[in-house]
Amino acid sequence: MPGFVVEADGGSRGNPGPAGYGAVVLDPATGETLAERAEYIGVATNNVAEYKGLIAGLAAARELASDAQILVRMDSKLVVEQMSGRWKIKHPDMKPLAAEAARILPRAQVTYEWIPREQNKHADRLANEAMDAGKRGKQWEPSASTAALDHGAARALATPPAPVGPPGDAAKGAAAVRAALVTASASAAKATAAQELADTLFADAEALTEAIEPCLDADAPAVAGSHGWGPDMGAPATFVLLRHGETALTPQKRFSGSGGSDPELSPAGLRQAAAVAEALAARGTVQTIISSPLRRCRETAQAVADRLGLTVTVEEGLREVDFGAWEGLTFAEVQQRFPDDLQAWLDSPKAAPTGGGESFLSATRRISATRDRLLSAHAGRTVLLVTHVTPVKILVRLALGAPPEALFRMELSAASLSAVAYYADGNASVRLLNDTSHLR
Repeated sequence: MPGFVVEADGGSRGNPGPAGYGAVVLDPATGETLAERAEYIGVATNNVAEYKGLIAGLAAARELASDAQILVRMDSKLVVEQMSGRWKIKHPDMKPLAAEAARILPRAQVTYEWIPREQNKHADRLANEAMDAGKRGKQWEPSASTAALDHGAARALATPPAPVGPPGDAAKGAAAVRAALVTASASAAKATAAQELADTLFADAEALTEAIEPCLDADAPAVAGSHGWGPDMGAPATFVLLRHGETALTPQKRFSGSGGSDPELSPAGLRQAAAVAEALAARGTVQTIISSPLRRCRETAQAVADRLGLTVTVEEGLREVDFGAWEGLTFAEVQQRFPDDLQAWLDSPKAAPTGGGESFLSATRRISATRDRLLSAHAGRTVLLVTHVTPVKILVRLALGAPPEALFRMELSAASLSAVAYYADGNASVRLLNDTSHLR
């Protein structure tokens, strides 16, 4: 039976945002590109795009040989673990996509392996080409030059993967491919170096877990969603998310966004800010402080900065949503005055508050862009972001891969802390500390 390697990837510029996928089918004996697939899919999340890439790659491999043994290599830990049967599929958007992928070829013909992002450059490039084409209002078209690209040592699988049984048998699959890579590389390099490369690229899940466990601090962010860590991921960029302390409007649960009165911290809020500052000083991990431009955040941030001996940088992208005509009103008052607008806002992230407010969709794009810019500027560092309810919820939602309606299912206390660790493979983990009643 012939064997193929399928590499797939997907991306979203905004998550959700303009999205596309890429997939390539490779000859494991030569590294030759046998088929390429890429498509712009409109607005979608990263995970949806990744699953779409997997589906396209498996379909392309089936077209070449329906009886082929397939090794799927992806840098999405979520997709690899879910399709291997080790993680449950809970998200409603993922379930039909996973089922579609599973129907393409018999389960026993497909084995899944996670690889670091830098070893998935071919599929990643195709996904970005598709997104670039979509931005121009076109669909991706293959280039004559693409088949000659991305041929490196990581692709030099000199013999087809042997039949390995069901995807859940990860150890057998990894061992078969590891042996193939060693055989291939030994003809061109020293056998010892080949074995080291094979062991690095194709460590099974148990060995990978054992390798990273000593690196995990007991106080590190708890895992949520994708476990996208590998021994070569390096230190994550960690955003410690601090909601500002109370204002006079907070206990009354009034809408207080960026279009309102910009209230100052109340006496309770000042005490909360001082208490959080002490807690963060005791921990000693914050290296940089960045704040929303609104007064309540700047006052909270300054209290922490004074205690830690740091300065505060103001970031416009961390401001709260503008709630338009709802500013200063309670939920009940909005429901009484603007019932239709409120219901539309609850039903769709595209709906904006009455009077020119900002929709959750628009806020998500703004905050995602801010997140990406800050991640680029603060790689490997621990950064305190002092902001508001909506930005914190959006950052947590995106890290969890949760749907937009999850914003209405989170409660965030004043002066509460959350943390998101962003890893080099694109995955994230979340830790929450929401009860701040003791800070009053």
